[in-house]
Amino acid sequence: MGDWFLQAGHGVRFEWGPAGAALLAKDTACLVVVDVLSFTTSVTVAVESGIRVFPYRWRDETAAAFADQVGASLAVGRSKATGTSPWSLSPAALQRAPFTPRLVLPSPNGSTIAAAAGDSTVVAGSLRNSTAVGRWLADRGYGTAEQPAVVVAAGERWPDGSLRPALEDLLGAGAVIAALRRCGRDQLSPEAAMAAAAFDGVEDVGVAIADCASGRELIEWGYADDVAIATELDASEVVPVLTGGAFSAPE
Repeated sequence: MGDWFLQAGHGVRFEWGPAGAALLAKDTACLVVVDVLSFTTSVTVAVESGIRVFPYRWRDETAAAFADQVGASLAVGRSKATGTSPWSLSPAALQRAPFTPRLVLPSPNGSTIAAAAGDSTVVAGSLRNSTAVGRWLADRGYGTAEQPAVVVAAGERWPDGSLRPALEDLLGAGAVIAALRRCGRDQLSPEAAMAAAAFDGVEDVGVAIADCASGRELIEWGYADDVAIATELDASEVVPVLTGGAFSAPE
C-alpha cells in the first residue's frame, strides 16, 4: 500500500477504527481516540474525579490479572456491575461509584487504537471535552503539517467483526476537529473537514445521538443516563493524556 492513506501534508487528519489508527500512526505526533458512547467518555468521567485509567485491550479473564498487576480496580461490562464491583463502562455508573485511585478499563476498540500510536502522544477525546482537547492540542503545537494530529473515531462492530462507522463517534471526532480549527489549526485534510462539517451541521447533538442506532440501543437496554452524559457538550475541561500506561490529567 502506498502512503496516500496518511493524508500527508495536512495538520489535522481523520480516520476510523484500529486499522485506520495503526496506518496513520506512522506519520503523526498526536493521536486522539474518540469513542463517545463507551470508552473515552468513561475515561473522561473517571479522570475528572482523579482516577488514573489503565486501558486494556481484552475483555476476558486476563483483565483481572492485569488489574492485580498494576494494583487497580477492574471495570466490568455495564450489565455486570455489582455492589462489590461498581465500576463499569457506564459513565453514569462511574459517576456514582466510590473513588478508586487506579482503574483498569477493558475496551478492545479504544485501547487498541490508543496502543497503535506507539510513542506519539495519545489523548482521549469526547463530546464532553472536545473544546478543551482542541485547545490543549493547539497550545502544544499539534495540528500542523510538522506536528500532525490524527483524530480516530472508534466506531462499532457488525456481528461479523467488521467495522461499523458510528454516528456518535463521527460527531465526537468532528467536535474535536472543529475545536482545533477554531484555535487556528485550519490545515484540515478533506476527511477531517468532512467530520467537522458533520458536527457543525447538527442542530442538537444530544437529540441526534439519542435517536441514532447506538443511542437507541443503549436507551432500550436501560442506559439512557449514559447517552445523556456522553452528549453533554463541553461539560468538562479535563484532557486525559496517556502517560505511563494510564490516562490522567496532565500537570
